[in-house]
Amino acid sequence: MVNRSQAPAIKDAVDFEILLKPYEKFNLDNGIPVYVIRSEEQETLQLELVFPAGSWFETENLIASATNFLMKNGTSKRSALEINEAAEYYGAYLNRACFHENATYTLHCLTKHTADLLPVLQEVILDPVFPEEELSTFVQNMKQKLAVNLTKCDFVANRHIDKFLFGEFHPYGRVSNMLAYDALQTESLKAFYKKHYTYNNCKIFIAGNLPANIIPLLNQYFGSTKWNGEELIIRPELPVLPAEEKKFRIFNDENGVQGAVRIARPFPNRYHPDFGKMLVLNTIFGGYFGSRLMSNIREEKGYTYGIHSQIYNFRQVSGINIQTEAGRDVCEATVAEVYKEMERLKNEEIPEEELSLVRNFMIGSILGDLDGAFHVIQRWKNLILNDLDENYFYNNIRIIKTITAAELQQLAQQYYNKEDFYELIVI
Repeated sequence: MVNRSQAPAIKDAVDFEILLKPYEKFNLDNGIPVYVIRSEEQETLQLELVFPAGSWFETENLIASATNFLMKNGTSKRSALEINEAAEYYGAYLNRACFHENATYTLHCLTKHTADLLPVLQEVILDPVFPEEELSTFVQNMKQKLAVNLTKCDFVANRHIDKFLFGEFHPYGRVSNMLAYDALQTESLKAFYKKHYTYNNCKIFIAGNLPANIIPLLNQYFGSTKWNGEELIIRPELPVLPAEEKKFRIFNDENGVQGAVRIARPFPNRYHPDFGKMLVLNTIFGGYFGSRLMSNIREEKGYTYGIHSQIYNFRQVSGINIQTEAGRDVCEATVAEVYKEMERLKNEEIPEEELSLVRNFMIGSILGDLDGAFHVIQRWKNLILNDLDENYFYNNIRIIKTITAAELQQLAQQYYNKEDFYELIVI
């Protein structure tokens, strides 16, 4: 009998064995690969179509994002309103997103309504007409949104820091502007769509409680024809041209009370052997609420409500970016404290207690990210689209559990040198 007067033993997150649930895979009749994670916990599913149609493949600025957005705004059979009403009638959510490398369309719905919603999704993917009035409305709305955002120091800082790191003409550094919105033409959107949204460039990721006839349904709407023809998409190699100057101060709002601070440097991509190790060091430095930067600059100094350090997950090249908003009068002091924390990591070994805390935090976060089919399929999607497998996942787990304080100090000495960082304050 269990003695309930005695608390059970506490098991650290690092002591758990983490297993990435394997996916099922099948191909539709026309060859489209479908990756599946099944779950019967709830009567819902998530269906995502992914295409190599991100900003990396643009021939004109904003073409990729505008095409992705406007595909949902009218087909030969339905207007934008009718498409939205068709999804909302069944309590579904049809979302689109455009990133640097890929563009996606994602359907969230109740399992029982899958057969009713797939025809709507098929129309959006196979039969967009890009109405002129919808493009005009899109341009007007985006220009208004941009005008408002350009008054915000954090928005301006984010635009500039990526431009400094990668170059203003590189997809990772290129930003929107009024002239680019005005230059958008329907024929250009149609041409980009026709080239990139083809059957042979499509991957499907589906998770949740799937209807028994899911394979016949997907074949009926997406696998029965070679829609939009066959197009070979070659990912171009584009040069990274970072700024020569490293220190920038931009005055954006003379009446503002806050400034945006960005301190960033280029870093190798996820295929580099140091990437997984740096994820641990970055977490200690500024990657969670108990980090060095938060403890010093938020808790002790009170300069900011929050400060965060991240490592970009871009495919070609990555970057380390420390970002915060602080009072205008303490922005320079904030920058100085960031460099001070870098020096501490370079000169002092991380105490075992702190390292143990971060190990448990990171493993606990991964455990949370694997809770449920929707999370698991996102993890697999990230691996598959980057030509990686489960070995990459398990190797990162091993690094978190075994990396030493001495290894982390060596990484800090290599990557946390002040002269390598771009420094930006926007006030």
